[in-house]
Amino acid sequence: MSIRVIKPGLLSSVQDCGRHGHAALGVGHAGAMDLPALRLANALVDNAADAAALELTLLGPTLHFEMTTRIALCGADLDARLDGIPVPMWCVVDVAAGSTLDATRMRSGVRAILAVAGGLAVTPVLGSASADINAGLGPRALHADDLLATGPASACRSTRAPSWSIDPRPWFDFDVERPLRLIRGSHFEALDSTSRLALFDRVFRVSSDSNRVGLRLDGVVLALAGPLEQVSEPVTTGTVQLPPAGQPIVLMAEHPTTGGYPRIGQVAAVDLPRLAQRRPGDHVRFSEITLDDAFARYRMQQRELDTLIAAIHERNHR
Repeated sequence: MSIRVIKPGLLSSVQDCGRHGHAALGVGHAGAMDLPALRLANALVDNAADAAALELTLLGPTLHFEMTTRIALCGADLDARLDGIPVPMWCVVDVAAGSTLDATRMRSGVRAILAVAGGLAVTPVLGSASADINAGLGPRALHADDLLATGPASACRSTRAPSWSIDPRPWFDFDVERPLRLIRGSHFEALDSTSRLALFDRVFRVSSDSNRVGLRLDGVVLALAGPLEQVSEPVTTGTVQLPPAGQPIVLMAEHPTTGGYPRIGQVAAVDLPRLAQRRPGDHVRFSEITLDDAFARYRMQQRELDTLIAAIHERNHR
């Protein structure tokens, strides 16, 4: 059973929870930029949490389904239509064989997840089906006339899609003015006094020169107090680096495993999905958070996510 790509969209790629455990070899993790959206979309169609799905960017694809299946769309507010009929998000949708899904613009946010019952059947590379566009690992981004195979779907009790949906408000932040929480980085004190204040007091904008590797932030130029000699050190998703030009870069899913620029901050993991949904031109403001508080908030978010996924699984199997 397969799905034919009629139009690929701006950037549509296969993603799962990422390619982990290979950083020592210089291999990044990639994976979905908005992991809660991936996990929830997979839960809705009764897939494993890390099943391969499609990540859609700003302008979605047009897909022709050659089989009967179920889908779920989570993440950015996407205008999608199935055979001309609007498709609701954050719920299960039945798809008849021969149907065409036209996923057009995103009214807000940048990235949506399209999960298909059974997941996308992709040969793993280093344990993951994720496309690492920058490194050229895994499947390439979608092209017209591609065929996407799907795996076997689980057997839900209901023969029709359930009529309930998830409340998106805890999982998709529509308020782009709300600050992102930032932990001081190991080189924060190397900033000059004006820049230390500006990092938390001033507004940045997401540059159009941003991608899955990192989000470049335009606005106030930050500067070091003096020359800083250092060697490349490990970095992770959410690390805020400061290149010589003074415009910060926040590393995202396809970041390199090491970097030589000063690390002036670390976006709290609980806010990474919110950051992943900021589009070019959107404001970015930071508010300071301690490492302990960041850990506590992330653990709470994951508990809430696990609880919701368990409830979805229970309802799917009633």
